[in-house]
Amino acid sequence: MARIFTWVLKNLDAFIGLLLALTVAILGLNNGVSQDVVNSAILLILGLLAQALLRDRLRRETAEREVRQVVRDTRDRLTELVPQMQEIIGPEGVLNRTREAIDSVSMVRVLHGSEVGLALTEARRHTDRWDFKGGTGTYTRAVTLPECLEHARRRNATLHFSIEIIDPTDEAVCERYARFRRSLAPDGPGEQWTVDRTRKESYATVLAACWHRQRSGLLTIDVRLSAQMTTFRYDLSSSCVIITQENPQTPALRIDHQELYYNRYNIELQYSREQSRRVPVEAAGQVKLDDEPSVEQVRRLFTALGLPLPRSFGDRDVADIVSRAIQARNPYA
Repeated sequence: MARIFTWVLKNLDAFIGLLLALTVAILGLNNGVSQDVVNSAILLILGLLAQALLRDRLRRETAEREVRQVVRDTRDRLTELVPQMQEIIGPEGVLNRTREAIDSVSMVRVLHGSEVGLALTEARRHTDRWDFKGGTGTYTRAVTLPECLEHARRRNATLHFSIEIIDPTDEAVCERYARFRRSLAPDGPGEQWTVDRTRKESYATVLAACWHRQRSGLLTIDVRLSAQMTTFRYDLSSSCVIITQENPQTPALRIDHQELYYNRYNIELQYSREQSRRVPVEAAGQVKLDDEPSVEQVRRLFTALGLPLPRSFGDRDVADIVSRAIQARNPYA
């Protein structure tokens, strides 16, 4: 009822005209009013109809003006917003930069604890290449190289291995590295990082590379020596690159091969190798290495490679290098 009453109030003039027309029509049919009254009523109804039409036209024109004004205001506001929208959605806009930042974060997976070892194990299983850059390569010669070779043998596939470590003949970089390692937690009781130990670890990695090369026709290996130390270790396989640090408690980063930064790190390692000193491992073929190389064989090997051992290294030191190379232990086991 309230809705009907509201409608009548909004359309009162039309309602009155309709009511008047019905009343006069009924009275005219019953001859209850004269013809003059009927004519007057008709004129009144026509007047009400004209008033209603004029009112509706006025409302429509008013509404059209309001709509046009809203359109103009909206156009002006959009014109003002275009430069700001360009800053947001343009090629160099905030939206694109935000999207790139989110994408770059999603490219990298952070590994903790045992996840690091599992990721390295999985990377070794099916790869046909491995590029390493780090300190002295202890973990590489103890775990990575032997396991990659074993998987390659099972697949009857070739393996290309690249190693970049600090130069054992460069006393300055060995001293920097030893000082850095001493600042970390020690590997075990009674074992300290010194210049001599750093040299032995690097020499052992070179010896291990030559020893494995002589025993596998599937292996091609490239060894580089750097005068610059790095606090990071890069392990790049055909499936991913894993970046770790010397402290095993520090989270590692993994980037899969389909991501942009995998190729960036691949280029980085390539240029780093090109700026390092190459070890002519092919010259190692001049010296036959036994399953347990002798001290004399090792001395002749390093002489052939252009890496003569320090004069201070006696036979016991050379035997220690052989032990570290051939019977290397996983430092994080």
